Amino acid sequence: MKLKFIIIFLYFFVFSNLFAEPKIKAPTAILMDFNSGKILFEKEADQQIYPASMTKIMTAIIVFDLLQQDKIKLSDEVIVSENAWRMSKSGYSSMFIMLDDKVSIEDLLRGIIVVSGNDACVALAEGIAGTESAFADMMNEKAEEIGLINTNFTNSSGINDPDNYSTVRDIAIMSQYLIKNYPNYYEYFKELEFTWDRTGGEPIKQGNRNPLLYKRIGADGIKTGYLAVEKYSLASSIIGDERRLIAVGSGFLTKQARSDESSRMFRWALRNTNTYEISKKDLPKFKFKTWLGKDDYVEGYLKEDVYVTIFKKEIKDLKVYLKYNGPLKAPIKKDQEIGNLVLETPNEIEKVFPIYSSQNVKKVNFFKSLFLSFNYMIWGDA
Repeated sequence: MKLKFIIIFLYFFVFSNLFAEPKIKAPTAILMDFNSGKILFEKEADQQIYPASMTKIMTAIIVFDLLQQDKIKLSDEVIVSENAWRMSKSGYSSMFIMLDDKVSIEDLLRGIIVVSGNDACVALAEGIAGTESAFADMMNEKAEEIGLINTNFTNSSGINDPDNYSTVRDIAIMSQYLIKNYPNYYEYFKELEFTWDRTGGEPIKQGNRNPLLYKRIGADGIKTGYLAVEKYSLASSIIGDERRLIAVGSGFLTKQARSDESSRMFRWALRNTNTYEISKKDLPKFKFKTWLGKDDYVEGYLKEDVYVTIFKKEIKDLKVYLKYNGPLKAPIKKDQEIGNLVLETPNEIEKVFPIYSSQNVKKVNFFKSLFLSFNYMIWGDA
């Protein structure tokens, strides 16, 4: 009897710990599934923080945006100002550019993303907007556009300024936006080192500061941070089990804690949750019966990819269904909303995704309409 009690106790102890939320000592953290956007874990995610060098994520977004619009090129060169040069002389993380150097935008991007160079940030900001303050205005406009409601930028690098603030939730959204919209440029974030062939000295090789890139957990970005007032921070992303996850934490007391706790969040998510693709946007996937239409059926499509992230133990409770008033009466116009895809998961408000017609469906002529109506009245067959 005693042995049976011990086995039962161990069973509940192991499984309660297996499904328990990850133990994170950092004062603020968040874990997100990239595709579904579902928040899997959060701890004081809307608490204001100083983002430190995670600010550079938005700096990169502004540059990537301009590159995609062909307003600048990677080969374009920027002349290093005294403001930018002095950043490398002030004890900050630096690429070590020299006064009046001509540096390509691509080299400056690597100096920002790989080695977290504050001097590279200022040089690029001034080269694009004229002044760093004007560049910060561009950053704030973009922050508003993508829905960062608790964020304000005053500089391009994240050096300490009480008015340069954000939250881990906003930084997760910002990271998701960058990865989704600039997949080719995001490749810079996984480069393990950058060598700057500087003027008047030996080339300087520096490694990427993201500690997760050196672990075998599928990490490929995104940005570290440190300020004395904030301690260590990290926005990171991994690919595992054919899905992408994003974690952001701030206030880690040590570099080791930053690495360990970020990894812990990812391992917990992969062990306890799954993400499923429900449907891809723009693909005709749904068929609806029509009434009085020249076509018996109309195909429908979604305007966004639909994914669902759910705890493995709750998969049996997932419900996915179509909701519409059918049959659909013709005429039906292309791109007209004709129904909804509904997802129901435990303990969450149902998610509704509009479905749109892939085609025009004309109404049958008067005589056929009369015949069909008469047929329906007698036989009830739509």
